[in-house]
Amino acid sequence: MECQELAARIKKLQPQAECSDVARMCLLVQNIVKNLDELQDEQRLDATCRDIGLRLQHASDQHAAMTEELEALSESDPKQFKPDDIWILIRAIKVQNQILQLYASYHAIDV
Repeated sequence: MECQELAARIKKLQPQAECSDVARMCLLVQNIVKNLDELQDEQRLDATCRDIGLRLQHASDQHAAMTEELEALSESDPKQFKPDDIWILIRAIKVQNQILQLYASYHAIDV
């Protein structure tokens, strides 16, 4: 299946989606599904898009939460860092790793 066909089918499933959302979904589908021909069935494509949408929403929610924690941490004095502050940084790296895995066609090392 070519990208144009995948985009048209996603747009048909999600007619309200903006062009950038369709393009994003095409990228994510192509990175997650190894054989796009498996998505010839509309129900399978719909289920895959919903699953990817949930993954993306989960990663976005985690990213928003981590951003708040990192902003608070950036306002503190690094000389006063506690072990919990280091864990905030480690969790931020993990969240960034999850987002990278969604958009990259390889799986980054699990931290």
